Amino acid sequence: MHAPPEIKKPHPRELATLLRGEVEEIRAWSERQDVRRLALHIAVIVAGAGCYGAAMGWWRSPQQALFTAIKFPLIMLLTALGNSLINGMLALVLGLNIPFRQSFSAIIMSFAIVAAILGGFSPLIAFMVWNAPDLITHASAGGAYSFILLAHVSAIALAGTTGNARLFQLLERLGGNRKVAQKVLFAWLAGNFFLGSQLSWIMRPFVGSPGLPVEFLRATAFKGNFYETVLGMLTHLFNH
Repeated sequence: MHAPPEIKKPHPRELATLLRGEVEEIRAWSERQDVRRLALHIAVIVAGAGCYGAAMGWWRSPQQALFTAIKFPLIMLLTALGNSLINGMLALVLGLNIPFRQSFSAIIMSFAIVAAILGGFSPLIAFMVWNAPDLITHASAGGAYSFILLAHVSAIALAGTTGNARLFQLLERLGGNRKVAQKVLFAWLAGNFFLGSQLSWIMRPFVGSPGLPVEFLRATAFKGNFYETVLGMLTHLFNH
């Protein structure tokens, strides 16, 4: 009788390889279907984005921290899954001949990088929230809110930029053409932004408003959309 094949678990150094952007090894990962490695990347997204979400929502209340810790990684996973088919089609149309499975793997790996960086930022965000004035009762919370919001924007922008830079390196190596990689990356970013921003609109709040109750979703979650709101704000701004 033949011995059953040995089941190899993803090694912890694989996360370091991913974060360092070792393109040749990452390319090999994307070309082989490995359920255990995919599970590792999803676990990194859940843990990293979850920790960051908890730090983000803690200023409002522990319950809001729990809700945001669930919603933040959920948005990332739903965005990757929701755009997986169209992103695979866009890659083929734009000249990058890779199968659907490989395009999905590349996107999940880039999201794992983003989540890992955000998870690294979560202690800093938690420290700022711990030392900030109380969001509900303190009169000076408005200035602190603006500062913490800016910190969130900066952390997410840095993590997103790094993740997309690693994704571009992988796409360039897969296609062997820098221009094709740029076109595919921009097309994927547009799709991810379109779906991700709408999912964020539906799943609000994340920090929470002191004038509103703590809820997982607002009662008006499915009324209107992100783009309609932005257009309304721009219209109001130019009219005044």
